[in-house]
Order: sequence, then C-alpha cells, then structure tokens
Amino acid sequence: MEASKRPPGQHPGDVLHQRRNLPFSPSAMAVSGFLIIATIGYFTLYSKSKPGTTPGDVTKATVGDALRWRWRST
Repeated sequence: MEASKRPPGQHPGDVLHQRRNLPFSPSAMAVSGFLIIATIGYFTLYSKSKPGTTPGDVTKATVGDALRWRWRST
C-alpha cells in the first residue's frame, strides 16, 4: 500500500530528476562546444563565399582574420 503512494522514478524526492554529476568533464564540454561553433562558422563562411573559392581559401581567410583580430585586441 505504501509503494502505491510514492511518486514514480528511482529518486522520487529530487527536483525535476536532476543529476548531481555532469556526464562529461567541463573542459571536454568546452572543447566540444568550441569545435561545434568553429565548424558552423566555417560552413557558414564557405556557403557565402564566391563560386570559385576553394575550401582551403576559406580556411586561410578564416585563420588569417582570427589572428589579425587577436593581435589587434591586445
């Protein structure tokens, strides 16, 4: 009878069934997020480039702009 009154789930008292630990380390998630954003940015620039542009040209322009922005901001 008591079991039928309990809410379902393994940990019935938790708020919204939240975990205490993250599934991956914070640094691994940060690196993964950066790689995902970099990939989206690369494909966005590649899709907006002129028809004769090679993927290597897009990479060179992207890295060159990033380095120029980094040195300019310091």
